[in-house]
Amino acid sequence: MLPAIPQSVAEFLKSRRIAVAGVSRTNGVGNAVLNKLRSAGYKVVPIHPHATELEGATCYPEIAAVPGELDAVVFASHPRFAAACVRQCAERGVRRIWFHRSFGEGSVSEEAVRECRTRGIEPIVGGCPLMHCEPVDLAHRCMCWWLRHKGRFPA
Repeated sequence: MLPAIPQSVAEFLKSRRIAVAGVSRTNGVGNAVLNKLRSAGYKVVPIHPHATELEGATCYPEIAAVPGELDAVVFASHPRFAAACVRQCAERGVRRIWFHRSFGEGSVSEEAVRECRTRGIEPIVGGCPLMHCEPVDLAHRCMCWWLRHKGRFPA
């Protein structure tokens, strides 16, 4: 059984158009997040600084370049780029950012979390949207359990 969904996660999952920063030319974490969110009915936009198309969708080099409304961002890239992503989100009025992290450092940096708080963005730090996006696969069910066991479940 999965734990109750935190309010921050429930609000994030109400988003309709989500950018995924960190989609790769190969099959990486960002790609899995993008594809699962898309299959769950979300409009998803891939972000990669050196690609124009990924996973069959138009790709943008940064959050600032994405046209139209954007409700949320999943950040699944190197932590050194996280604070810049937060600044771009704040400039666009995006108030929901999820920093992917399963084991180790993941995609979050202390600077990015400080930037979020300074700019009125409540970040989701750790875990993955796929832990809550039905149907949840076995790997993400296990991740839920492990993060909760370690006290690192997103609040």
